[in-house]
Amino acid sequence: MNVPRDVRGRVAALREEIERHNHQYYALDAPLVSDAEYDALFRELQELEEKFPELVVPESPTQRIGTQPQAEFGDVRHRLPMLSLGNAFDNEDVVAFDRRVREALDVEQVEYAAEPKFDGLAISLTYADGVFVRGATRGDGYTGEDVTANLRTIRAIPMRIAARKAPALLEVRGEVLMLKRDFEAMNAAQRAKAEREFVNPRNAAAGSLRQLDTRITASRRLTFYAYGVGAAEGIPGFTRHSEVLDYLAANWFRVAAERDVVTGVDGLLSYYGRIGTQRIALPYDIDGVVYKVNELVAQERLGFVARAPRFALAHKFPAEEATSEVVSIEVQVGRTGALTPVARLTPVFVGGVTVTNATLHNLDQVRAKDVRIGDTVIVRRAGDVIPEVVRVLAEKRPTDAREFHMPEQCPVCGSAVERIESEAVFRCTGGLFCAAQRKQAIRHYASRRAMDIEGVGEKLVDQLVESQIVHTPADLYHLDVPTLAALERMAEKSAANVVAAIEQSKHRTLARLIYALGMHHVGEEVAKILAQYFGSIDGLLNADWDALIADKERVQKENTRRRSRDEALLEPVLPGVGPEIMQSVANFLRQSHNREVIRALLDSGVTPESPPARPLRRGKVDGRTFVLTGALSKLSREEATARIVAEGGRVTGSVSKKTDYVVVGADPGSKYQKARELGVTVLEEQDLLNLLGQ
Repeated sequence: MNVPRDVRGRVAALREEIERHNHQYYALDAPLVSDAEYDALFRELQELEEKFPELVVPESPTQRIGTQPQAEFGDVRHRLPMLSLGNAFDNEDVVAFDRRVREALDVEQVEYAAEPKFDGLAISLTYADGVFVRGATRGDGYTGEDVTANLRTIRAIPMRIAARKAPALLEVRGEVLMLKRDFEAMNAAQRAKAEREFVNPRNAAAGSLRQLDTRITASRRLTFYAYGVGAAEGIPGFTRHSEVLDYLAANWFRVAAERDVVTGVDGLLSYYGRIGTQRIALPYDIDGVVYKVNELVAQERLGFVARAPRFALAHKFPAEEATSEVVSIEVQVGRTGALTPVARLTPVFVGGVTVTNATLHNLDQVRAKDVRIGDTVIVRRAGDVIPEVVRVLAEKRPTDAREFHMPEQCPVCGSAVERIESEAVFRCTGGLFCAAQRKQAIRHYASRRAMDIEGVGEKLVDQLVESQIVHTPADLYHLDVPTLAALERMAEKSAANVVAAIEQSKHRTLARLIYALGMHHVGEEVAKILAQYFGSIDGLLNADWDALIADKERVQKENTRRRSRDEALLEPVLPGVGPEIMQSVANFLRQSHNREVIRALLDSGVTPESPPARPLRRGKVDGRTFVLTGALSKLSREEATARIVAEGGRVTGSVSKKTDYVVVGADPGSKYQKARELGVTVLEEQDLLNLLGQ
């Protein structure tokens, strides 16, 4: 049917007018027309689209009402990673952040963009030639879930860019959340129907956005606040982050009205205090504020460290605490077999959620805090951080309170439990045959930085393991399309894609395969060193590890003597890998079932690419022993440990005369004092990076 030109023009005008009213009502809370007038415009557009169905497009306002349930969410690989932010929990952290920025930029003072930190769900919206085409969750920062259909139901999200000259590509980043008033109204409706109420707005928003039935999402009042731009082509040449936010606001995106531009650390802390006093009155939940260097060129100069930008910081509000009772202490088994004691608590509402479990970290922490079954304890939770037991109220301890003892056998598979002294960790020796480790081991094997098997994510692994289809990573290579297609929410096309991805993974590098095995202490850098040294998986399997470890320790001891005399050092075996890591690899490879899995992988056609032969460098801190204490700002504790280990050093948990260096961060505690008493060299974080040559 030929559509008259005047009809096309009227449809376009109606869509633009309705979107303008959506922006006024849902983003600005300033409606320009009555509900009746809005409904009349909407009905007119519906009638025209029903009469001329060829005019219906996904971005039309009439398509926001939700459609038939989806089979599943697909994966979306982000053009630019959606990285997390480093956190500050006190003023000293903010002062340190500002100092690092000023020193890196070599300036006296820095201008910052400051804004509230929304407590919602991070989302990326992609617009092509001004039209909304895709929306995805943050996921792991590199790959998220495709929730486009659900995002179309949120009226605060423009379906088209308002600018007359739309950019060819614009990726808008922000947060989906539920306003306090809408959350209260929804829970009131739930109570009226005698149905379960939601715990907090964040959980309500996250649950609503991840509904496979978009009609459920449409029935809930979600909103969206933009806080930045990712990939873009054809947008104005901005010089400041604040200009980016103004541009988004001008194009009908909801942006925090409380945003501001401040100067220096005094401006940052003043803003934090001001928003803190306004927090209760804000229309949405926040868990802190975000600071970003305002000048975009300066942001580029500062760059990134690990998975966070150097130019931005999240300043969190203080953690919330509550009192509860320890009902029992149980043990959880992680991917690498680490046993973690967990306190089961009487339910207590803290930090916006009802908490029933709190981590006790390890046995040393249980003993240090003297936590016993039956104790009354203080529980702390901040944002998405796992709840933890802060301290025991000893005056309330009952006479029958019981001490906790770590089990000698794994509570899941019954294998023996061994203690790793240097880490204060107990570990199951069951390896890949332990059911608790199985799911996580397979997820790790298939993960992006390991064998990179697209489509083999958490949900699919859960189904494969629970259905007894996959027991070890080697079983992945025996999957076929009919087997996968028979699983819930797995169509034949998706199954074929997974099988193809598994087939492609057979030819990853040797370093990726070594990392994918999930050996304790073996991260990506150590895996590269092992791959370079041994050249093949058989070389790794057939190595005489006892001899290698003995030689490593001999060379380290001799080099310690030579350093004291300023003599030339010996070249160590496996430079960059310390004896503790070597022992961990040896323990893993001595387990017959682990060797069986590796052989099964090779028999299944996994043929890793060997690295080109090249000499390995000597580790910069070969044979040195480090202790880390206090909160580091540039590196996480895990990253610092990995870098020390990659350079041949060793990280232990306690200070002694044999310790070479103690690395101190904020609030270092007793280890710092002991280092001073023993005359051990103390390094600040930058000193450590300089020592490592990074």
